Amino acid sequence: MSERIVIAGCRGRMGAMLMERLGGSEAFSPVGLDLPYEPEAMKEACKGARVVLLCIPATAIPATLEKLLPFMEPSAILSDITSVKELPMRHMESLWNGPVVGTHPLFGPVPAQDLELRVTIVPGSRASEEDVAFVESLFHSFSCVTFRATAEEHDMAEAKIQGMNFITSAAYFAMTAEDPALLPYITPSFLRRMNSTEKQLMEDGPLFTWLFEANPHSQAMVRQYRNLLSLAAAGDVDLILRKAQWWWKDGAGKEKLHEEARKVALQSARAGLKKGKTS
Repeated sequence: MSERIVIAGCRGRMGAMLMERLGGSEAFSPVGLDLPYEPEAMKEACKGARVVLLCIPATAIPATLEKLLPFMEPSAILSDITSVKELPMRHMESLWNGPVVGTHPLFGPVPAQDLELRVTIVPGSRASEEDVAFVESLFHSFSCVTFRATAEEHDMAEAKIQGMNFITSAAYFAMTAEDPALLPYITPSFLRRMNSTEKQLMEDGPLFTWLFEANPHSQAMVRQYRNLLSLAAAGDVDLILRKAQWWWKDGAGKEKLHEEARKVALQSARAGLKKGKTS
């Protein structure tokens, strides 16, 4: 028999993607829920569900759980896919007495073809090895690669990878804004950076702002970055450059990373071309 998996937020982009991917496995029967979360729909969906997976903004977790909890099986695993983990894990474990297993798929709803789909798995304090392995199996069913971490480890890493990427881009374009005298000097590299950052700052700006502010390690990463900028202000650019070049030094892991980066860049270029044809 297939295991019932409730996807709360099934009409969102990630929720819809997971509904489709999990629906392609004989092992699972995904059932979707979304606003306004009618009691009868929740009761029917949660009946016998092995996992309730929250594909919703982290800010919506407490209010959504208040509606869902009365209908969940006592042994059901509560999970989520949010990009910050310490705060959502605290919310989920404080509100649900059963097992909690947090996740963070490190890819979007339409990942580049042949890209390695990595997922962070964050076991809660009451989750058994069986619970954690079951949540991992959801992602393994569509060829994801999972790895385990604590909520703190995850958020420290994401403060650097996701948070600093967002805030440094926002700061850079804020610094260059409102200066028409710059327009004749715009270079292709500036335009490439502008194009790659547009969606993050224009469409997803409020989301990334919340993630930056909700991550307890964001301010510490900004201080680290400020220290490097201080080196640049003092004229020690060579030192910064040598540290940055670590990413391009020989290593099988980094070669694989560069190949994945090329796939993402190609997908972005195709999306930009498609957007240009339809605009």
